[in-house]
Amino acid sequence: MPPCLDVYVWVNHAGRPVGLKRFIERYVDRDDPGDARLAAFERVHLLEAGTGDDRESLAELRRDDASGEESSLYLHGRHHHSATITLTREGAVVLGLSLDDPFNSPDVLAEGTLLLRRLCQEFSATEGLAGVELPPPQSSSEWTQDAEVLVRLGPTDL
Repeated sequence: MPPCLDVYVWVNHAGRPVGLKRFIERYVDRDDPGDARLAAFERVHLLEAGTGDDRESLAELRRDDASGEESSLYLHGRHHHSATITLTREGAVVLGLSLDDPFNSPDVLAEGTLLLRRLCQEFSATEGLAGVELPPPQSSSEWTQDAEVLVRLGPTDL
């Protein structure tokens, strides 16, 4: 699999179900989402009608070191390589899209930066970041780590 430029935005608690629904409708390949747990995710986090089985299947998305509800759902993107929804330790949401970048192209980095700005505006995100093969941050402390981040947008950049 070629490397991807991963673009993420940090969305605070307000409007979470509406933002999640809009992200799924606009950016996730509904015909082939890539993970059957999307339906359980929607029942639990959008409809607030999830069952115990739904919650159990979503618990499988947590990393072994998770201390709370933080988890990431990796999906096929509608117009991007992939779409990621991450619930953070703090209760925020990190929304992500991946762009194919097999040649480490500066054009893809520029495209990713524009996408980052657009996602920040579209979802009223407070911050954004991008990097190559960057795992989605599941906490504010992971969000602030700079080791693999190529682009970072903060409140003064938006």
